[in-house]
Amino acid sequence: MSDVLQQLAATIAERRRADPEQSYVASLHHKGLNKILEKVGEEATEVILAAKDCSGETGNEELVGEVADLWFHSMVMLSHLEIDVSEVTECLAGRFGISGLEEKASRTP
Repeated sequence: MSDVLQQLAATIAERRRADPEQSYVASLHHKGLNKILEKVGEEATEVILAAKDCSGETGNEELVGEVADLWFHSMVMLSHLEIDVSEVTECLAGRFGISGLEEKASRTP
C-alpha cells in the first residue's frame, strides 16, 4: 500500500514545479496553501456526505473515490509544506500494538 503512496508523492513532487497552466498539482501549489486547504476541506466534506449515503451495499464506489480525492489533496498539502508522506506512514506504523485510547492519552496537549 505505501508503494502507491510513495509513487503518488513522487508524481506530486515532480509536477509541483510544472507549468500551472498544464498541471493541476502545479496550479494548486501556485495558488498557495489557502487554496490547497480549501480543497482539503471540500474533499473532507464530500467524504462525509458520501459516507452518509453509503449503505455497505451501495455507494461504496463513490465513497472510495471521495476518500482517494481527500488523500490526494492531503498529499498535495504535505508536499506544499515540505512534509514527506513517509512521516505520516511512519507515524501510523508507530501506533501498531498500542490501544487507540492509550495512544491518544500519550499525546502532548
